[in-house]
Amino acid sequence: MQDNETPGDTPRSGVATYVIEGVVAFAVLLLGIVVLQGSWKLGSRWTSDGPGSGYFPFYIGLILCIAGIGIFFQTVFGKNRNTEIFVDSEQLKRVLQVLVPAIVYVLVVQFVGLYVASAIYIAGFMILLGHYSPLKSILTAVIINVIFFLMFEVWFKVPLFKGSLDPLAFLGY
Repeated sequence: MQDNETPGDTPRSGVATYVIEGVVAFAVLLLGIVVLQGSWKLGSRWTSDGPGSGYFPFYIGLILCIAGIGIFFQTVFGKNRNTEIFVDSEQLKRVLQVLVPAIVYVLVVQFVGLYVASAIYIAGFMILLGHYSPLKSILTAVIINVIFFLMFEVWFKVPLFKGSLDPLAFLGY
């Protein structure tokens, strides 16, 4: 954690940008290692009838590893490290207000399906972040999802994921 001060403002505290860039570079390196390992399993060598199925993914993984190592050393040990604060606590709070419900939405979709989870997500966002009335929020969420249900399930005949509990099974779709 570092402190940065801008003229006329209160000091900001948080993680420096070069630390975040180093973490992302390390993640790219790990992704490259996973691709390399997968390509070895598929066969990354040249065979008697041409390249193995892991031949090209092997080189993509190799490029990812080299890029991750290069970016990591440039950002962490380079002369021009960006020491500014990447995100302060207020900015992080705003990002988490959107990110955490989105993660919960993805988890809830697995159980109750896309339509019910989307209705809950839209209503929750309108009530908690938009400060709309609960009645207006719930009505909006239900109307939007009824329109999507009619569009996909009835008119286009494209069934969307209903979840393991399938709370809309009584509709017959």
